[in-house]
Amino acid sequence: MTNDQKDPLFVLVKSLSKSEKRQFKVYVGRLGVNTDSKFLALFNHLDKNESLDEELIVAKGIVKKQQLSNLKAHLYKQILISLRLSPLHQNVRSQIREQLDFATILYHKGLYKQSLKILDKAKTLAKENEENNIAYEIVELEKVIETQYITRSINSRADELTIEAKMLSMKNVLTSRLSNLSLQLYGLMIKSGYVRNDKEHNVITNYFESKLPKYDWSILGFREKLWLYKAHLWYSFMVQDFLSCYKYSKKWVDLFYENPKMIILNPVFFLRGNHYLLESLYLIQDKTQLKLTLSKFEKTIKSDDFPIDDNIEVLSFQFIYNNRLNVHFLEGTFDEGEYLVTEILDGVTEYKNRLDDHHIMVLYYKIGCLYFGMADHRKCIEYLSKIINNRSLKMREDLMCFARVLSLVAHYEAGMDYHLETQLKETYRFLIKMDDLYEVQKEMIKFLKNLGDIFPHQIKDEFRKLHKTLKQYEDHPYEKRAFLYLDILSWLESNIENRPVADIIKEKSKKLIR
Repeated sequence: MTNDQKDPLFVLVKSLSKSEKRQFKVYVGRLGVNTDSKFLALFNHLDKNESLDEELIVAKGIVKKQQLSNLKAHLYKQILISLRLSPLHQNVRSQIREQLDFATILYHKGLYKQSLKILDKAKTLAKENEENNIAYEIVELEKVIETQYITRSINSRADELTIEAKMLSMKNVLTSRLSNLSLQLYGLMIKSGYVRNDKEHNVITNYFESKLPKYDWSILGFREKLWLYKAHLWYSFMVQDFLSCYKYSKKWVDLFYENPKMIILNPVFFLRGNHYLLESLYLIQDKTQLKLTLSKFEKTIKSDDFPIDDNIEVLSFQFIYNNRLNVHFLEGTFDEGEYLVTEILDGVTEYKNRLDDHHIMVLYYKIGCLYFGMADHRKCIEYLSKIINNRSLKMREDLMCFARVLSLVAHYEAGMDYHLETQLKETYRFLIKMDDLYEVQKEMIKFLKNLGDIFPHQIKDEFRKLHKTLKQYEDHPYEKRAFLYLDILSWLESNIENRPVADIIKEKSKKLIR
């Protein structure tokens, strides 16, 4: 028995849409000899079954055990060829690559003039769409052909190709250095998290400035600008400069709206840029722009000319629902957002084979926060427990930590004191492994630990003391982010004033200028 979810062939077959399966069968049937082929029989078997049982495949006589591995590899390759030929997977990039392949074939046949004609058209298309890597490949092939296809214009042609190659090479090197910096910053954030003090801030700033390549703004094209904005965005996130996050994510998204054809060619970058813009607006608590930007984003991806594929569907689902929840968090309209839970759970079920555990847990945390705001603390605990009890998940420690802290608060609010002591011990064991806790987290744990020694008539005074202690961190450059995971100040104010936490947040929302 093979692990279905890890077998590449089984996962690929199950990912195919009805039209892609039909396309594959048409592709296989182009020659009558294939209609009874073993790889088609294997395809039909995998398509009809919900699990991959290799012993059953052998028992049905589809293939001998010794040949199964080769047959699976062959079927995998044939499916990929079929998908490549499908109009659904054709775009400008694949068209250029196809033309380059045709030109290469003609070159090897000695048909130099025909090859150069195709290359010239492909190069123009590549440059128009800022596909500089493949444009450079085309120029290099043109240089090879020109050395064999002698014309009277060879001198001027040589100079022209040399200048083209130099310019494209310079752009590609700059793009590579900027994309490397962006990836390195993202890797650092995943590994080390956000900066927590001036020392870490200085280290990251020096790293960023030393790695940022020098450039001439006048020669920057779409891709160079995109990677430049990405690098600045990741740096801004790491140092928790949320206004700069907004600035560069806005530049990122505006770059696409200024170049609409790039949205079609690079839909994933467009989706991610909008997600970071929406997240930045949430972090700076600009609820008006958050709602307007989300509305524009949803309208764009629902338009007829926006590309659709499995990856885009999953990313759209994640980004839209994360930010719809954020709108309700900013406005304090938790009850109005409850309908989203059913839609999110349906989406998680639909995309379970394409959604990774980390992003599912992020959605569960947000659902937990939604129920906490509704004062449905048992529901809150239910969703947070899905995160806390997930032993196999390697996820961000900060999210895991806040899930545990919020769970403690929810247990207290639900009157589940008999669980609180166990929760505290488990949380302590987890936190011991973390040596970079926020001060906000430390104060919360200290407060909850001492709850058992506080008399009922003293509780409000203790809430006021904790509120005063935490209030000083609300605008702290390295601590303020903690309040965006968990609005603990509003919770304290609700207990002090004996009012629902949602009402407190709604009042604060109305006071926002934005």
